[in-house]
Amino acid sequence: MPDAIDYPEGCAARAAGRGIAREAAHALPPAGEAAAAPVPAAEAERVVLRIDRLCKSYREGGVRRDVLRDASACLAAGEFVAVTGRSGSGKSTLLNLVGGVDVPDSGSLWFEGHDVAACPERERTLLRRSRIGYVFQFFNLIPSLDVEENLRLPLELNRRHRNAARRVDAMLERVGLAGRNRSFPDRLSGGEQQRVAIARALIHEPALVLADEPTGNLDTESAGGVIALLRELTAGEGRLLLLATHSEEAAAAADRVLRLERGRLVGAKE
Repeated sequence: MPDAIDYPEGCAARAAGRGIAREAAHALPPAGEAAAAPVPAAEAERVVLRIDRLCKSYREGGVRRDVLRDASACLAAGEFVAVTGRSGSGKSTLLNLVGGVDVPDSGSLWFEGHDVAACPERERTLLRRSRIGYVFQFFNLIPSLDVEENLRLPLELNRRHRNAARRVDAMLERVGLAGRNRSFPDRLSGGEQQRVAIARALIHEPALVLADEPTGNLDTESAGGVIALLRELTAGEGRLLLLATHSEEAAAAADRVLRLERGRLVGAKE
C-alpha cells in the first residue's frame, strides 16, 4: 500500500480551514451460510469483490443485536447489484464494511486482492480514498466549496493534479451540468446536487462505487435520471456498482438483486 497522503494545498486545505477536515478527507457516511446468488459463469473471472461469511453485531443498551450473520456474495466488474431489505436490516452496515469504514466481527472482504477486513485503518483509508467512490442519500457536498472545488477534492486527496480542470469540465458535461463549475450547492436543485455527487464519486476513476439510498431525497423523475446516470457511468464502463435501496424502481434497474434477510444475503435473479 502507498504511504499516507498528506492534505494538499487548495480545496482540501480550504475545507480543513473551515473546520470540516474530516468530511473533506473521507466523505464517509455516519457509521448459518448465506444463500447468496452466484456470479454468472461468464463473469466469474471478473470478480472484484468477494464477501465471505461476514458477521457484524452491535450492543444497544447492553443488548447484543446481530445485523449481519454469515453474509456472502461475489460481485464482478461491470455489474450493477442492488441490496434491498427493510429498514434496519443492515444495508448501510454492509456498505460501510465493504468500504472499510467499519470492520466486521468475523468473515472476510476481498476487494481487488486486499482483505479489507484485515487491513489496518490507515490502509483501509487509502484504499477507500483511491479505489472507491461514494454516493449518499443526502448528497454530502461541501457547502462552502463550489461545484468545481467539490469535484477537485478527490483528485487533490489522491495527488492527481494533472489536467484536473479538464477532468472536471469533462465530468460535468457527462452528468449534464456543463458550465455550472462556479455554482455553490445551495444554488442547485436536489437532482442537480446528486449529479454533482455522482461526478465527485467517479472523477478519480474508482473500481467500485457504493451508493447508499441515492434516490431517497429525490422526486420520481429525478430519481429515475440518477439511476440511469449511475448505471451508465459505472457498470456501463466496467466498474462495479453496489446500491443499497428501498426503492423497487431502483432495484428493478439492477443486473442482480441481493436481499438482506435475518442478516444473510439472499440472491434474486429473474
